[in-house]
Amino acid sequence: MKALNQLKTFQRILGSYPAETPLSKFLPGFYRQNKQMGSTDRKVASRLIYNYFRLGKALFNTPTEDRLIVAEFLCNNQINSFLQHFKPEWALCIGFNIDEKIKLVKTAYPDFKLADVFPWSAELSDGIDKNAFLKSFFIQPDLFIRVRKGFEQHVKALLTKESIVFKDEGNGCLALPNGTRLENIFPQQNWFEVQDLSSQQTAQYFKPQKWEAWWDACAASGGKSLLLHELQPDLKLVVSDIRESILANLDERFQQAGLIKYQKKIIDLTKNVDPELHNYAFDGIILDAPCSGSGTWGRTPEMISQFQAEKIEFFQRLQQTIAANVVKYLKPGKPLIYITCSAFKAENEWAVDFMVKELRMKVEEQIVLKGYENKADTMFVTRLVR
Repeated sequence: MKALNQLKTFQRILGSYPAETPLSKFLPGFYRQNKQMGSTDRKVASRLIYNYFRLGKALFNTPTEDRLIVAEFLCNNQINSFLQHFKPEWALCIGFNIDEKIKLVKTAYPDFKLADVFPWSAELSDGIDKNAFLKSFFIQPDLFIRVRKGFEQHVKALLTKESIVFKDEGNGCLALPNGTRLENIFPQQNWFEVQDLSSQQTAQYFKPQKWEAWWDACAASGGKSLLLHELQPDLKLVVSDIRESILANLDERFQQAGLIKYQKKIIDLTKNVDPELHNYAFDGIILDAPCSGSGTWGRTPEMISQFQAEKIEFFQRLQQTIAANVVKYLKPGKPLIYITCSAFKAENEWAVDFMVKELRMKVEEQIVLKGYENKADTMFVTRLVR
C-alpha cells in the first residue's frame, strides 16, 4: 500500500510539473500546497522524481511506471519498499555494481541503451570518458563547501558532533551528503561557502598579484570573486552581471566574506560596453561564461529531457560575442580565465579556438575538470593571455 501511494504521489508531481522550471523551485511549492505530506513522504517523492529524470532520454517510449522502476534500480544502492513492491527480483540485486545492473535492465528491456541517457555524447569535450560520464547520471552528486581559513576545525567539529559524514578534499573543501541541512548545524553562516569542488578548483588558474585590477565579468552570485579574494585580498575588483537582482544578492555574500572594496556594474556583455568601461584596463579577467550547464545536469537531471541540440550553437555564438567584447579591456600579456560548466566541446575547446584565431589570444593552461570522477560538476577552464 505504501509503494502504491508513493507511485500516485510521483504521478501527481510529474503530471503537474511545468517544463523549463527547475525541480528545486517547483517541488517546494508543490509541498506547500500538499501540507499533509510529512518529511519522509517529501523525501521519498523527491527521490523518485529526481531518479526518474536521471534516466534522461533512455527508454523514452516505455511506460512511465516502468521507467521509474528502472531508474530506482539504477540509482539506488539500498533496498527500499518501492522497489521491493514493484520489482522484488531487482530489489535482491540492489547491491550490484552499475555494469551488472545495466545488464539486468537490458535483459528486461532490450531497447535500453546507456547512450540514450545523454544523447549528445559525440559532442563531449576531449578527454571526457563517455561511459563514465553517462553512468555518473545515476549517482547523486555530493554537497561541497569551501571553509574559510581559520574555521576548519570549528566546521569539522560541528559536523562530527551532528554525526554528519564528510570527506576532506583538501584546500578547505569538504564533501558532504547531498541534502545536508547546513542551516540547522551552523549558527555562523560566514564560516564557509557552498561551492562545487570543480568550481573551487578553477582558482588554481587565477594567479592574481597584489594591487592588480581584476574584472569578474559574469559575476552572478560572486563565487569566483570570493575565490579570487581569498587568493589575494589586495585587488582592485570590478564585478558585473546583466541581472540586477543577482548583483543585489552578491552584496550580502561579499560582506560576510570580508570583501568590502569592489565596484559593481550592470552590463550587457553582448553589446558595446565602452560607455561603462572606456577608462578601464585589467590585469586579469574572469569570464565564467553563460553556457548550457551540461556539466551540472547530475544536479539538475530534469534538464536532460528539456534540452535541444540547437541550443549548443546558440551558446557557442553567445560566448564568442561576449569574449570579443571582454578581451578589449585586458592589458597585453595579462590573463583571461575562461570558464564554463559545460561538457560540450563547442562551448569549450571550440570557444578557445575562436579566441586564439580571432582575438589573438594564446593558451597557457587548459583542462576539463572531470567532476564525474568525484561526485561533482564537470567544468572547463582555460587560462589565455592577450
